[in-house]
Amino acid sequence: MEATPASVDVRPVVDSDEVEQALELRKEVFCGEQGVDLSAERDGRDGEALHLVAVEDGAVVGTCRLVFDGDLALLGRLVVARELRRRGIASSLLREATRRSAENGARRISLHAQLSARALYVEDGYVECGEPFVEEGIDHVAMEKAIA
Repeated sequence: MEATPASVDVRPVVDSDEVEQALELRKEVFCGEQGVDLSAERDGRDGEALHLVAVEDGAVVGTCRLVFDGDLALLGRLVVARELRRRGIASSLLREATRRSAENGARRISLHAQLSARALYVEDGYVECGEPFVEEGIDHVAMEKAIA
């Protein structure tokens, strides 16, 4: 797994401005790059989520969210700004998500991975659960990782 550049800080959001930046980055990637409808991307769960961000020079350059359900953490909406991909930022977000999930009492993390990103999750210890499926026009596979 690549190390995050020293200039990038990976942590929970600290204010509403960072949440807005994270939502805007998700809109750029999911809606702008991948053609996902905004109503699907904004599924109503952001208010209950723990948002993690990767921040460089005051700007959110990566994000994901965790929604907790008992001992299960649902990880979703992982994105990194196009120009900063393949620098270890996504891997750092996954490491922070694992740490924060454990702190919040989760024993496992579940997610829907786009098939094109499957290797990222496998490298972080996730295993596939079931057959690939299509979500918002994009091929995905359910994956899970035990953390306790």
